Amino acid sequence: MNEKELRGEMVRVTKRLDELGLNRGSSGNLSVRFGEGMLITPSGFGAEGLSADDIVFVHMDGTARGRWQPSSEWLFHCDILKQRADAGAVVHTHSLAATALACLRKDIPPFHYMIALIGGDTIRCAQYATFGTQELSNNALIALKDRKACLLANHGMIAVGKDLDDAFKIAVEVETLSEMYLRALQVGEPILLSTQEFQDAQNRFASYGKPAHG
Repeated sequence: MNEKELRGEMVRVTKRLDELGLNRGSSGNLSVRFGEGMLITPSGFGAEGLSADDIVFVHMDGTARGRWQPSSEWLFHCDILKQRADAGAVVHTHSLAATALACLRKDIPPFHYMIALIGGDTIRCAQYATFGTQELSNNALIALKDRKACLLANHGMIAVGKDLDDAFKIAVEVETLSEMYLRALQVGEPILLSTQEFQDAQNRFASYGKPAHG
């Protein structure tokens, strides 16, 4: 996509996150790798009224181009994209279930095989740090090691994808798993998959979502 198309897609996904309840008001933000930097949603903006012209371009050195300030969380977006060659987009939400678990500072264990989509047998919760700080970015990078998503203690979640559509799908999946885990905890302690059971699921995911051959 060219820059105009990417900006339009970012507005569409921002509105979709709002429609699904993964973000409300001005919470959350998203970014897409572009050129020598990234495009990111502006500070203090929600889905309502957001236009393609409001999206901000940020160079990897932190300098910005646009009529608004970039999201207050631009730093961890930038650091993730710099460190992760596999990352083309980052979605950050304050969705209810994921944030509730983040406020408990709980990792999500292998209670369900779909966690394999995230890249490992847990969805980690990063240690707490003040929003917008280098410390938060550092903590997020640790929690995201070999993972496509993590929780942020007392804050929300981050989803990383090869492109914006992929990151969006991962964010939706993390919120779904978070809600399932929370509901299970209300009844008791979920039975976790064994190492072998989880490995079998991971092996099955090798062809998940891939085109047919032959």
